[in-house]
Amino acid sequence: MKSSSPAVRILRPARPWFIALSLLIALLLNLLPTRQWPIMPDWVMLALCFWSMREWRIFSMGYAFLLGLLMDVANGAALGQHALAYVLLHYAAARLSRRILQFPLGQQSLHVLPLFLGVTGIQILIRLMAGSDFPGWSEFISPIVAALLWLPVAFLLIAPQYQPDERDDTRPI
Repeated sequence: MKSSSPAVRILRPARPWFIALSLLIALLLNLLPTRQWPIMPDWVMLALCFWSMREWRIFSMGYAFLLGLLMDVANGAALGQHALAYVLLHYAAARLSRRILQFPLGQQSLHVLPLFLGVTGIQILIRLMAGSDFPGWSEFISPIVAALLWLPVAFLLIAPQYQPDERDDTRPI
């Protein structure tokens, strides 16, 4: 009898050096001058959310806090603005990971959109509390673009985990 559900593949665990490399690339992408454009996503937020859901045992809140401080220093923002937002994103993504990861990658983008909007809202709220003016509604374009990019970015970050350690044609998985 044929099963109606698609085959589920068992993934290899992510290697810590690959997680660090992907976050470094995301940090470098955030440092490009195009970061000021409203349609450019927060690449660190995107990669952080992915690894917080997939490998929350390896990737802890301390790393999220450190990445946030690096982004604060790089952007010249209020110290702790990105750090607080990234730590809360890590917590929410890790808590919701079992629920979100049950969906296909395309549908996961709908579930991470509120997380991305929350991160942007927290950053704007901290800026407002520090005495800055409201930056405008165009700030909320970036998290929507990040949610749209969830599928290709997640596919790129998960692809190395699909490769088997050794090739065995008799193995069913």
